[in-house]
Amino acid sequence: MAKKKAEQDVRDDLRYHDTRRLLRKYQGVTWSLELSVQRLRIQFHVEYGTDIEEFLDTVYLARTNLGGTDLEHHTQCIERSHKMLTLVQNAVELLRTRHKKGESYYWILYYAYMSPRKLKNADEIIEMLRPHIRDISFSTYYRLSKEAVDAVSSVLWGFTSKDTLDILEKLLPPTAS
Repeated sequence: MAKKKAEQDVRDDLRYHDTRRLLRKYQGVTWSLELSVQRLRIQFHVEYGTDIEEFLDTVYLARTNLGGTDLEHHTQCIERSHKMLTLVQNAVELLRTRHKKGESYYWILYYAYMSPRKLKNADEIIEMLRPHIRDISFSTYYRLSKEAVDAVSSVLWGFTSKDTLDILEKLLPPTAS
């Protein structure tokens, strides 16, 4: 019973499947990750007099355990952020190559959320989209933007997305256990 309650809580908590929020954080996480890696490289070179890659190779060859150190904690944080970014990138790329509107969705997601330079507003995004999507209007942009986020949401979350769970519950009522 507790497991079912926990599953229900996850489905009701919009934070778990808020793709738009995840996409909005993408540029900030990318920037933060780049800064963290650069800061770690500089700090490491100052403290140890070597590049981090050389050090890690030496640690690996010596089979040294870095467990519990600040270095291990910091690299784990960087690794988690990198995995999250890679997950989003892969989902968007899969959408681009497999969905019938994938190319349009890709460019909308790219300019709205993923480009290295944050665009100021919808006007600027639409201007950048013009070479990729002919005759795009504000209403078309907003409609396609919602569709693109919904489509990448289905790639990221699959059949566990909130909307899909509601449909599945109607089609396949829960069985008594």
